[in-house]
Amino acid sequence: MDWEPLRKQLEEILGVPIHLSKMSGADWVSRTGQTAQGKRSVTKSMVADGDVLFFVEKQGDAAVILSVAARSITPTERQLVELMLESRLAATKNSPEVSDDERTAVIVRDWFKRQQELGLTHAELPDSIVTQLSLYSTKIPLLLYGDYSQPRRVSYKELKKLLESFFDSELTLIPLMDKEWLILGSERLLTMGTTDDRDLEEECLEDTLASIGHGLHEMLENEWVGECHLAVSYPTVPAKSLYSTVLQLRETMMLGRTYHVGNNIHFPWQLQLEKLINLIPEADKTQFLERVLKRLDAVLDTETTTTLEHFFQLDCNVSETAKKLYIHRNTLLYRLDKFKQETGLDVRTFNDAVLVKIALLLYKVTKRN
Repeated sequence: MDWEPLRKQLEEILGVPIHLSKMSGADWVSRTGQTAQGKRSVTKSMVADGDVLFFVEKQGDAAVILSVAARSITPTERQLVELMLESRLAATKNSPEVSDDERTAVIVRDWFKRQQELGLTHAELPDSIVTQLSLYSTKIPLLLYGDYSQPRRVSYKELKKLLESFFDSELTLIPLMDKEWLILGSERLLTMGTTDDRDLEEECLEDTLASIGHGLHEMLENEWVGECHLAVSYPTVPAKSLYSTVLQLRETMMLGRTYHVGNNIHFPWQLQLEKLINLIPEADKTQFLERVLKRLDAVLDTETTTTLEHFFQLDCNVSETAKKLYIHRNTLLYRLDKFKQETGLDVRTFNDAVLVKIALLLYKVTKRN
């Protein structure tokens, strides 16, 4: 394998000279203190004569080595290089031909992992990577999580080809974790299918993003690997905000999966109340429920919960809710009156509707029987 492109990428990222060379396998083993007994993994790096030497791969009886001055690299950067080398080998093990885009995507993935290990909430990608991925222009960020079985492996090439056929536009694909992918779509997606400026005025940004999300999700479930989750957020310029954008998308997906079980498409503008509620300590959540809804467990059966959720989704409109539930209007009114009698709360009034809405969200995460 040609390791020169990776050497150049590392040199640009770290901003220090990096050299590619070889030494005998026996020399590497003796320097690292390894023995031929047993099946021990090869040492990833070592310090020798003022340089940090990174083991790249074995070629015959020789060991391919990357070297950099020890004083020019921090312990954190040393670990990052080890991760990048390890992931590069894993990514190319079963695919001898790997595109430049995928190589760069793997480097970004390892960089993300390292920032997470450090516990950072804000971090900026090196300019060299930003340039390679063209992240200075506005992108539409989407986070994809596939609920396929663990043994199922989805290749980068396979998924990107499928996404490009759907979007019919350029995109950036970055594998973040097992089953988790970051998709950065072109801003042109917001105007595709429109005929003039009036169409853009009539359809707001959030509606357009929702349409993109629903269309993509339907395609993925039908043509990819079955059930999956998708989080969509507002357009952004990823050059300086890519890391924080991914964290926000992950939070959006977590909130959606926690508070809206069964819904596989998640948007941050639909989860603002859930985001606030999620910050409340568990003890306070339980205490709130006990105060607001007396005999809650007996009241919130499946029928009542479904009725209330549809009622709130349709802006407390009695006629529309009855149509949605396929029941007579008087039947719905009877259910709402019964709920009022048992709880003292009339969801047809604004204040009580807000309290019950919050209570329904809290009820899902307080682990009540």
